[in-house]
This record gives sequence, structure tokens and C-alpha cells, in this order.
Amino acid sequence: MLYISGRIAEEDVDTLRALVEQDKGIVAIDLKDVLTVDREAIKLLAVSESNGVELRNCPAYIREWVTRETADRNTSEERTKRNKGNEDA
Repeated sequence: MLYISGRIAEEDVDTLRALVEQDKGIVAIDLKDVLTVDREAIKLLAVSESNGVELRNCPAYIREWVTRETADRNTSEERTKRNKGNEDA
């Protein structure tokens, strides 16, 4: 488990991504003591969760933002697939 506290900002995202990718044993990220996040952090959390990492003790505003980011990413991927299908036709 990876415990994070304080704030997660864009400058932290590469380090966190490397930790998650390096240690495939990380199955959960505990966000109990996280106070603030920015959009890049939310993107990383959303991707991590979609790759099977559990977000534990996730504050409600972070949970909502991750859910929206995931939905937006899924919509964009579907739109891209449809457009590619139209180009191939």
C-alpha cells in the first residue's frame, strides 16, 4: 500500500507514476491525508484505478473528480474509435 499525504501536484505525478509502475505490488493508494490535488494528479489516480489499483480513504471531492475524469476519458476513447471506424469505411 502506498500512503500519500498533503498535496499532490503536477510536479509529483511523474514520481508517483514511477512508484506505481516500479512496484507492481502496490494494490492500493491511501488518500486519507491528502488535502489538495490538481488535474494531473486526478488523471494519474483515474488511470491507476482503471489498472486495478484501489483508492482507499478517498475524500469525496477526489472520488467525484476521479469518477468524472474516468467518464470523460471513456467518452473520448469511444469517440476516437467511432471516428477511426468512419475513416476506415
